[in-house]
Amino acid sequence: MFETLGLDSLTARDAAVIFGLLLGLAFGALAEATRFCLRRGLVGGPGERRAALGVWLMALAVAVLGTQAAVAADWIGFGEHRFMAADLPLLAIIAGGLMFGAGMVLTRGCASRLTVLASSGNLRALTVLVVFAIAAHATLKGLLAPLRTALGSYTVPLGEATSLAALPGGALPWALAIATLAGAYALRSGNRPALLAGGALIGALVPIGWVGTGFVLFDEFDPIAFESLSFTSPAAETLFWTIASSSIPAGFGTGLIGGVVAGAATLALISGRFRWQSFATPRETLRYLGGAALMGVGGVLAGGCTVGAGLAGVPTLSLSAIVALASIVAGARAADRALSASTSGSVAPSATRTA
Repeated sequence: MFETLGLDSLTARDAAVIFGLLLGLAFGALAEATRFCLRRGLVGGPGERRAALGVWLMALAVAVLGTQAAVAADWIGFGEHRFMAADLPLLAIIAGGLMFGAGMVLTRGCASRLTVLASSGNLRALTVLVVFAIAAHATLKGLLAPLRTALGSYTVPLGEATSLAALPGGALPWALAIATLAGAYALRSGNRPALLAGGALIGALVPIGWVGTGFVLFDEFDPIAFESLSFTSPAAETLFWTIASSSIPAGFGTGLIGGVVAGAATLALISGRFRWQSFATPRETLRYLGGAALMGVGGVLAGGCTVGAGLAGVPTLSLSAIVALASIVAGARAADRALSASTSGSVAPSATRTA
């Protein structure tokens, strides 16, 4: 469709960068306003878990309905997407999900939340993001690539049953079931309507991303990646574009990260929530660095983070995305229990800090 838009001065890739920037601006502002983060909904304080999870699930409900509506309209299709690989790299996905979940507990934030926090003056989050991006790139193309290849070689053949849409009933009942369960929890979470509305708007960005890259900007002569909200690969891409922009062109992911930073920073400054923060102790620094490395490696192995594999992946009804999200949740809960056991009887300095 891109060639019919009359944008003669732009290539599809250039337009994708601008589109990613606009999508990121919206996500950054909304995520900063709602404190959007799955980690808080899983292992946050007693008073915040239900509220945080409610916002996240409201986003998921809207993302599922919007994405499947776009599929039904024949604007997009996921048959050739990596989420629908016939051979499921089950070991890599589970191991990666567990690692990512544990890492986001150690760093007190998933990749998307840490990007927003870094934009609000949190130097801990900024440090974590740099290490996260380096670890992700090393797993994709560097020193840790053999680990990814080795774990990815253990696969389970799925044939055509790569998504819930291949199960009895097709896509519609499964999409409605996920959206109904997620939406019902969100509505009973006790959140203010404004927060739920913010979550819904974040969820709407997912199908907008899919349709934008897979339909509006589709150009068979200059193809771009078919993607939506994600942070693992875009973080690595952005870091190395920053270092070597003359040899590594910007893409949708680079625009997305830049937009998130700009949107979150702008709203934080306007609202007065921007403040500089850093590490308190060397032990805390090591904990965050270790968690960042786990998230970087785990995000690649699992095929995405809580946003890439979860919020954007589950709406495709992909079995691999569902397994990845379940593994991330399991890793986070296990790490939280381990940390709670190790600090029982005392309160660690980072335990009282709000992410």
